[in-house]
Amino acid sequence: MNLKRKQSCWYIFVASLVLFIQPAMAQVEQTADDDKPTAVQQFGGPGSVSGQIADDRRQTNPLTDPTLPQSYIDWKKSLSEDYDLDFTVDYNLTAITATNTLNSEDTFTGGVLRFFGQWGLVGQDSGNTGSFIWKVEHRHKYTDIAPNGVKNEIGYIGLISPTFSDIGTRLTNLYWKQNLNEGDIEIFAGFIDVTDLVDVYALASPWTGFTNFVFATGSATIATPDDGTLGAYFNAMLGDNIYLITGFADSNADSTDPFEGLNTFGEHEFFKTIELGRVTSRDRFYLDNTHITLWHADEREEAGVKSGSGVSFSYSHSFNEKWMPFLRGGYADDGGTFLQKSLSTGLGYHWGRNNSLVGLGLNWGQPNEDTFGPGLDDQYTLEVFSRLQVMKSFQLTPDIQYIKNPALNPKADDSWVFALRGRIIF
Repeated sequence: MNLKRKQSCWYIFVASLVLFIQPAMAQVEQTADDDKPTAVQQFGGPGSVSGQIADDRRQTNPLTDPTLPQSYIDWKKSLSEDYDLDFTVDYNLTAITATNTLNSEDTFTGGVLRFFGQWGLVGQDSGNTGSFIWKVEHRHKYTDIAPNGVKNEIGYIGLISPTFSDIGTRLTNLYWKQNLNEGDIEIFAGFIDVTDLVDVYALASPWTGFTNFVFATGSATIATPDDGTLGAYFNAMLGDNIYLITGFADSNADSTDPFEGLNTFGEHEFFKTIELGRVTSRDRFYLDNTHITLWHADEREEAGVKSGSGVSFSYSHSFNEKWMPFLRGGYADDGGTFLQKSLSTGLGYHWGRNNSLVGLGLNWGQPNEDTFGPGLDDQYTLEVFSRLQVMKSFQLTPDIQYIKNPALNPKADDSWVFALRGRIIF
């Protein structure tokens, strides 16, 4: 590693260390009302349009006072109150450096500009609202290799910072959501992101939570299609605490050419799931959640991917509105997944009087033999991040990962990955 790369590695490491220490040193007077997470819309994860908008609304008492112009805030508020129209523009930036890379590249930077929102168009008076949901992104890199390419450079089987790629303009969401029975039933139809609905919990969003996919959908054992896939989902509360989520989507989706899905949908190569879970209440859908998810993916003949199926489970619970331990795992039988078996555990901790969060996760993963061949070592992943609500419109997140036995790296037994993530919210 040359001198400049060593310096960049240490710069990110030192900055991360300082930011990790800050929560422990912060002496902030707390009140119960300020500490409580805001209720979020059911049936969607923290990275969904509804979940992200709801989460951003509770950005109170940041570390510093500057915020967006009040005239802009008032205008957005009037759109929400008068027209049931909520939207967000944000810019996300990350810088990553890694040790023990296979090639000379060990520093990766990139950004993502997003425009997303929801517009309630019918049924506001009855409570059975019909809403138009959208999310459009532009993903780009600033270095020769985009941040999501770090996995290849260290020989890791899985996804690290998967949202920070270099694929340009893409469509993530463009669908209709219909609420029925006063919100106990939701129907999604259109171009959807299945990770917004399948196997969700509070720390799953790669934008605001863990960046390693082993701590997200299926613990890297579910053969999820690309975002912006044409499909439909039916979600229902079966009582006060039991819920059902089931649906299907096109496995051949391409988020950079989403309307090609109108053609590939006819090939009937679908990704299908059914999830049964228990929550403590409707307004704590992904805060207190236990569920089992079954999935099946049809063979993708042109892509050369065999059919597959599997099961995932998840337990997460929020204690004292501060601590959230979780235990998650999955098993896959083929389907082209990264891991065949996976088990993740860890916790999140909300600190201070704002939206700041510390997360710790540990994963054991067995590479899928059908995808990568036999004889590969099991991988172990440790990730720690600290999300700081610096301003109402700015989050900064240092992130450290230690990966033991990156399965496709014959040169090294481990790798450290250091990252800084920023999110500016408009």
